[in-house]
Amino acid sequence: MANDKTRKFSSIIVDGVAQAPSRAMLHAVGFKDSDFKKPQVGIASTWSMVTPCNMHINKLAEDAGRGADQAGGKSIIFNTITVSDGISMGTPGMRYSLVSREVIADSIETVAGAQGFDGVVAIGGCDKNMPGCMIGLSRLNRPSIFVYGGTIKPGAKRRDIVSVFEAVGGHAAGKVSDAELKEVEDTAIPGPGSCGGMYTANTMASAIEALGMSLPNSSAQEAVSVDKEEDCVRAGEAVMNLIEKDIKPSDIMTRKSFENAITVVIAIGGSTNAVLHLLAMAYSANVKLELDDFTRIGAKVPVLADVKPSGKYLMSELIEIGGIQPLMKVLLDVGLLHGDCMTVTGKTMAENLADVDPYPEGQDIIHKLEDPIKKDSHLVVLYGNLAPTGAVAKISGKEGLHFSGNARVFESEETALAAILDGTVVKDDVIVIRHEGPVGGPGMREMLSPTGAIMGKGMGKDVALITDGRFSGGSHGFVVGHVTPEAAVGGPIAIIETGDGITIDAESRTLNLNVSQEEIETRLSKWKAPPPKETRGVLAKYAKLVSSASEGAVTDKF
Repeated sequence: MANDKTRKFSSIIVDGVAQAPSRAMLHAVGFKDSDFKKPQVGIASTWSMVTPCNMHINKLAEDAGRGADQAGGKSIIFNTITVSDGISMGTPGMRYSLVSREVIADSIETVAGAQGFDGVVAIGGCDKNMPGCMIGLSRLNRPSIFVYGGTIKPGAKRRDIVSVFEAVGGHAAGKVSDAELKEVEDTAIPGPGSCGGMYTANTMASAIEALGMSLPNSSAQEAVSVDKEEDCVRAGEAVMNLIEKDIKPSDIMTRKSFENAITVVIAIGGSTNAVLHLLAMAYSANVKLELDDFTRIGAKVPVLADVKPSGKYLMSELIEIGGIQPLMKVLLDVGLLHGDCMTVTGKTMAENLADVDPYPEGQDIIHKLEDPIKKDSHLVVLYGNLAPTGAVAKISGKEGLHFSGNARVFESEETALAAILDGTVVKDDVIVIRHEGPVGGPGMREMLSPTGAIMGKGMGKDVALITDGRFSGGSHGFVVGHVTPEAAVGGPIAIIETGDGITIDAESRTLNLNVSQEEIETRLSKWKAPPPKETRGVLAKYAKLVSSASEGAVTDKF
């Protein structure tokens, strides 16, 4: 297999007399003379003991490396970082979450570009390291494949991390005792794997599979399973085939394939974070994608998966009936997926789905097309005088389609959470949390602590929440995030006053402040930019570079 075509990057590093120093160093890390004639495959591992989502990925990286080696390559494992949303949620540390996506992308691009890998396998297991891996791979544009680290097994009584956040709200409402809260805390997370509902990790794994950048069914395997080990070995083998055929991310990550990813995210009731991450991934792939594409596609794609957080089932239960492959086959058969898109198998999406069996009779996790959970998308892009360049809501329909109330304004997540827990927030309030956007945070924190507390206190239909921050995939209720322009750059959310009327209408797709345009303009004319919260380090650098959330919050848009 080895030739100039398959070794066009590594040959520059290891061939010829002048590269003897390179070979000398590689001998020390285990290269034999014969290895220098093999295509080199970088295995980007996000292993870390920081979080259960990634604690097992070192073994999966070894499995992927073995697959590449068996197929005639020479694998080289390297690491990148990860941070945990679940652990840092509700704290200042959560500001680093979205920032980590860019650090991961930069580090994969840096290592693979420097070391001359001919192909890359990237393995991610937590929310941001998946799009981070994908952004890095698409920037490099070398034969590549993504592997999902897999979902966690359910905790006792089908609990997961969101059960704990909502138990905190229940405790504040007097519905959950100290002992009950401790029992939930102790039993919700049983071991390795990503959070168990259709939260951001499982959403993004499904989106990447629909994009064609993962092997079929990679999104629907438990973290600790023979299936996941075999998926990694096959991925190592598959990247060698991609190298041989010179199939690159740019051949796979096309406009049509992003439309496929959006379609699947809607059908599974996925996280609002998918909007942010798909916009960023498309930008890295030089594909034009906009907020309005989610509206256009969402008008004809129904929500079919009855999964958490707003539904009943966990990812592990979806795995038991076949994962997302049968759903994708249904969507393809009715013309909602593009079947001619290339994938990492070297075959088209239609070819991959040709022999997929339907879901078993009697299952009620994935609804039939004629009996959808919602006839159109739950991801609703809103515009109006509060969001001139857009905002993103997750409206399942269970919380209603319209909310009007009076603003209760908070300048941070912490102050809002305290007010929810102590009873300051009451029925008909529209909670406004601002200065939490990409620039203002800096870092665009997720608001799972406030939304979890709202649901735990039983106020899911009584209050709404809008923010220039974002939401965990575990958030549900009447919530609107990604409000742009954000407060820190002078968006209208900056001039809302407590007591102002606010209307959210999912049917007309509007988000409006119920004061006169003249009053809005007067307030904006008096607005002054706040001083930056950070003046040094990665957060300060991020705030200087980051684009709007409506553009994916990327840091290389100059």
